[in-house]
Amino acid sequence: MRAYELGSFGGPDALTMVELREPETVNSLIVEVRAIGVNFPDLLTTKGQLQDLPELPAVIGREIAGIVSSAPTMSGWKAGDRVAAYVSGGGYAERVAVSPSGALPVADGTDFATAAALIVNYHTAHFAVGHRGKLRAGESVLVLGAAGGIGTAALQIAKALRARTVIAGVADDDQVSVALAAGADHVVILRPGFSAELATMTEGLGSDLIVDPLGGDVFDEVLRCLAPEGRIVVMGFAAGTIPSVKVNRLLMRNIEVVGAAWGGPAKPDAPMMAEQGAAIAKMYSEGHLRPQIADRFPFERLPDALRLLERGQVRGKAIVEIS
Repeated sequence: MRAYELGSFGGPDALTMVELREPETVNSLIVEVRAIGVNFPDLLTTKGQLQDLPELPAVIGREIAGIVSSAPTMSGWKAGDRVAAYVSGGGYAERVAVSPSGALPVADGTDFATAAALIVNYHTAHFAVGHRGKLRAGESVLVLGAAGGIGTAALQIAKALRARTVIAGVADDDQVSVALAAGADHVVILRPGFSAELATMTEGLGSDLIVDPLGGDVFDEVLRCLAPEGRIVVMGFAAGTIPSVKVNRLLMRNIEVVGAAWGGPAKPDAPMMAEQGAAIAKMYSEGHLRPQIADRFPFERLPDALRLLERGQVRGKAIVEIS
């Protein structure tokens, strides 16, 4: 089979297409991959910038969808089943071994690109907004980085969980249409002083929940956007720097800063995957979730998808398809 092997921590250029033996296992599903989700942690892995790095050379990739070619007896799966899955590695390949308990069914009528796009970003957003952020119906939400894959997913998850108002925070005017298409009620551009504009949008109350996958220099001003007893959920540092906070500000304003690491300490085990998968499938079937797939690449151009992500030019989600 063809696969992309990472030979060094040199970024997307360190990925090489190679011929490897097909995975052999008696305990896992073997999935013929039809679509691969391209994610920011994949990019960080190619650069050696994650804490949990594979031993090289390695086939990386976390998010796939495809068709089961073989399944263990009594696994609940059979050849021909359509599945999507989160895998700890090996996803950048034509065939992947998947734990039976980690696979999720793909409904008839759902294309594989959409199925793959509903795994990492939407499960992460669901974990951040619902579980760690404890969003309650009727609350207001601000999502930063709202034109990216995590951001567009978080906008839709918040609306599906019955937020009163969902505001998108984006970097520039070019990203406004992406956030609106994903379902934002309002959009604020994260220029210096944006907290005053957000105060107007929330009638001076601030946001009850802020979802932040960016970090960086805007974090200090973001704290000023929180309503009393509001929560900011830290999901990552796509802006490149890790901010700090003076905890007396949390004390004086009765606000919270919480972390959400779906793939870290809260690594998705089988029960969580199944529970979240069912909730997300229901939201999708009801029309709340619409993955914003802006870029599709053939398997032969997979590294180009990572390069586009590296330049910050992916709007929504990038998907690699294998015909």
